[in-house]
Amino acid sequence: MATTLAAAGARVVVLGRREAEARAMVERLVDAGGQAMMVLADVVDRDALQSARAHVLEAWGRIDILVNAAGGNVARARSDNGPPFDLPMDAFDEVLQLNLHGTVLPSLVFGEAMAWQGRGSIINISSMASTQALSGVMGYSAAKAAVENFTKWLAVDLARRCGEGLRVNAISPGFFLATQNRAVLVDADGNWTPRAQSVLAKTPMGRFGRHEELHGAVRFLCSDAASFVTGTVLPVDGGFSAFTGV
Repeated sequence: MATTLAAAGARVVVLGRREAEARAMVERLVDAGGQAMMVLADVVDRDALQSARAHVLEAWGRIDILVNAAGGNVARARSDNGPPFDLPMDAFDEVLQLNLHGTVLPSLVFGEAMAWQGRGSIINISSMASTQALSGVMGYSAAKAAVENFTKWLAVDLARRCGEGLRVNAISPGFFLATQNRAVLVDADGNWTPRAQSVLAKTPMGRFGRHEELHGAVRFLCSDAASFVTGTVLPVDGGFSAFTGV
């Protein structure tokens, strides 16, 4: 997502907790001809986010786009191998903090800067787990369902309070191979796991998504082509959400 926004001419701020990874992304963007900088902050630390906002505004003067891409599941919160009755609540809370609070707090902090300038686009990242029961990920599912509701709520509130220039939408990716889920979908021999096979059987296109297939949705929702689009959740899922499995 950072790559496609930089390629479209946006100046990109890579915000995260891991300095080495953030720095590597900035270097990739700059090497490709883009403008980018790194800001270290935790998405559930309001003070750190406000400091990051001040730094960006001092450097570049405005904030036009926010992509809330922090998220993922927590291994201790999974319940794949048995009933969920003994699920550790601290693990459940950790999933909620990362996915829900980690979307709400940046939206409030950076959205306020957008309200000051009367224009901006916030894009949240939802999941297929928000509307369909995916086994083993109760906390993640609850958090992403809340992200979708928050997306609609904030879209309505900002449009009514701040005018048509502030828009809030979400993208709901289907299944993409990534660092966080690779061990769940690919076994030690490089073959699809039973879970991956189940996903592919319910995806009409019969494959996992490619990362670049999120680019069009991101660029559309950030652009004036989506000037009358707010409060929506856009699936990019190869038909997964449309298929009953029958």
